[in-house]
Amino acid sequence: MDDPLIVVALLLVAATATTAVAVRDPARQALVLAVLGTVLAVLFTVLQAPDVALSQLAVGSALTPLLIMLSVRKVRRPQRKKETER
Repeated sequence: MDDPLIVVALLLVAATATTAVAVRDPARQALVLAVLGTVLAVLFTVLQAPDVALSQLAVGSALTPLLIMLSVRKVRRPQRKKETER
């Protein structure tokens, strides 16, 4: 790990992953997860694995956070109806 770019990318991954674990709100957690996917894609690019980086960018930065956001929206919707009935 003599390359400073790799060290910086690894530090960014560690900081973003720690933030994803520390955030409690699922909607915000999905957004942080999207940032984590992007940072991981950058790390894979720095490590000269562009195919893995493209896969991570598609799945980790776009698809997974989108599915989490849709799930959170679906789960929260019935709760709002119950609150308005009271």
